[in-house]
Amino acid sequence: MQRKRILILGAAGRDFHDFNMVYRTAEDVEVVGFTAEQIPHIAERRYPAELAGALYPDGIPIFEQRELDHLVEELAVDACVMAYSDVSHEDVMHLACRCNALGADFQLLSATGTMLHSVRPVVAVCASRTGAGKSQTSRAVVAVLRGAGLRVAVLRHPMPYGDLARQAVQRFASEADLVAHDVTIEEREEYEPHIASGSVVYAGVDYEAILRQAEEEADVILWDGGNNDTAFIRPDLYLTVVDPHRPGHELSYYPGETNVRLADVVLINKIDTAYPAAVREVRANVARLNPAAIIVEAASPVTVDEPDVLRGRRVLVVEDGPTLTHGGMRYGAGTLGARAAGAREIVDPRPYAVGEIAATYERYPEIGALLPAMGYGDAQVRDLEETLARAAANGVEAVAVGTPIDLARLVTIPMPHTRVRYELRVLGTPTLEAVLEPIVEGRSAHRHERVMGLQEVEPV
Repeated sequence: MQRKRILILGAAGRDFHDFNMVYRTAEDVEVVGFTAEQIPHIAERRYPAELAGALYPDGIPIFEQRELDHLVEELAVDACVMAYSDVSHEDVMHLACRCNALGADFQLLSATGTMLHSVRPVVAVCASRTGAGKSQTSRAVVAVLRGAGLRVAVLRHPMPYGDLARQAVQRFASEADLVAHDVTIEEREEYEPHIASGSVVYAGVDYEAILRQAEEEADVILWDGGNNDTAFIRPDLYLTVVDPHRPGHELSYYPGETNVRLADVVLINKIDTAYPAAVREVRANVARLNPAAIIVEAASPVTVDEPDVLRGRRVLVVEDGPTLTHGGMRYGAGTLGARAAGAREIVDPRPYAVGEIAATYERYPEIGALLPAMGYGDAQVRDLEETLARAAANGVEAVAVGTPIDLARLVTIPMPHTRVRYELRVLGTPTLEAVLEPIVEGRSAHRHERVMGLQEVEPV
């Protein structure tokens, strides 16, 4: 039998999950490789044999996506499967056309068909774009559930950037766990705030195994999605966060639009800092895509730990890396906090950038006068420190740290600095307590049967 040859286009996350769910035991298909996009230093590895299964005794190679043109020919690829997120609809179709012109089919797997099933109630928090406010929404949801006396396990979208076999199932409950797993700055930005509030976080590669372990210590599973990806676990309540700072993106990014269409609840965040016309536009777009969804409005008020550190000074703003890069945001909480604190000037850090930080600006020139907290490896951390040191030597007087972690614990910041924080505040009604009531009371919304007629899919 001729096996169909598949190349999975990914970014060390959805790609591995889709393989595990759909292809790992499929004898009529051969996955000849993965490609790596968006995240640096994740190619030139192998998906290990112990995770790939009996059909792949040598594992599966991972290539740079920029090699796609010759990979399709060299590997005799029949179909390319798109398996990463936060990509404009236009860019998805450019990629589809590229694959088609090379002679390969282009496929998008069903969001619902790649979901695992839990024996616990599941709340999924997803988003229309990276940086919409999903993380603080997840923390607020956890607070409501824990306040009702429920044990919550947070399952975070994968970020396995190291040894994939060792990262198959990861559990984080303390600073010691973060150190033991040698996590990146990006991982810390997602895990550390949950841990600080008393939650246990699971992540890794094999989400079947991850889910089963989490179910042992939880009454409710909280799926904390990454980028704007769809949920890996079938939810009883699907909550999608949308961002009026980027109106229209809920219609024009993959798979963010899917998240809006799947949602039971759509939370319009950042009402306090967005233009009213943009809020109205987003609300109208949501109503058109998903008229049955409950709409919740919320603010993400920004607070500065020590405003006097920034007031009247030339300030360099450090923001969350992924939000600025493939998230496409032009500013974040750090910028808003620096302005509110009375910074005399927001300094452009690009003249001081070195190494991989300079390369990040070359790849994402739209970042502008902000410093992304890139830290996917030791080299990037060293380059981030050197960029800060050069800025200090050239008259930068203070730093506003807009990332959700205490960056100074990981990176030397050689000038006065202060953290800028933000948490979710729901405005008016309905409240989070109201929309979470069915979960708290142990009732399942069963929204997929009600809205979509989801077929049961057994994980492989």
